[in-house]
Amino acid sequence: MNVIITGASKGIGYQLAKLFAKDENNAVLAIARSENLLNELKNECIRQNIRNKLKTITFDIENPNNIKEKLKTEILKYVDSLDIIINNAGILINKNFEEFKIDEIQKIFNINIISQAVLIQELIPLLKKSTLSHVVNISSMGGFQGSSKFPGLSFYSSSKAALASITECLAEEYKNENIKFNSLALGAVNTEMLNEAFPGFNAPLNADEMAKYIYDFAINGCKYLNGKILPVSLSTP
Repeated sequence: MNVIITGASKGIGYQLAKLFAKDENNAVLAIARSENLLNELKNECIRQNIRNKLKTITFDIENPNNIKEKLKTEILKYVDSLDIIINNAGILINKNFEEFKIDEIQKIFNINIISQAVLIQELIPLLKKSTLSHVVNISSMGGFQGSSKFPGLSFYSSSKAALASITECLAEEYKNENIKFNSLALGAVNTEMLNEAFPGFNAPLNADEMAKYIYDFAINGCKYLNGKILPVSLSTP
């Protein structure tokens, strides 16, 4: 399989990249902004399977225009079709609603929804080349309608709700194609992002445990589901 994972330098994305890279038949493109952390990932994947086909792309998705102009070109150096995209990259800024500056709001929405959507848009032709391809958007229980909400996370939660909504829209738009779209609304997982939002809170799941669930869902979920927003949560937080 040809697989793209964004936000792959740490946490859940890092663990996902390792899982996919274990199988040398998978061409894994791990995308993140930290070259040093991606190098650590690369070395870790070599240790677990020297024949792995992991490729790293150092790229900051904050500017959606750069996805069209630069990131797609980098991706096409390695693959000409895609089976799985896992949109895992995200940013959380915890701040009172009245204190948010416009550039902070724009940054959250650029990274959490606009750039994710532009990446999908640019890669639709590659997804169509697969017999059955799957786009998995990693949302949050914070953006799940009717779930508990928390002070300081208004724009983070709103951006994740938008990511979930576009998942439903794309599933409808491409329902007659070989591309399936689903979103996982994650609850509390022990990651740096959770610690930023809830310092000192100990979540019931670690990143590697959640990554195993997402790994299996990315491979098999498209056989049964399309356009679904699935809560994956033991705790919020």
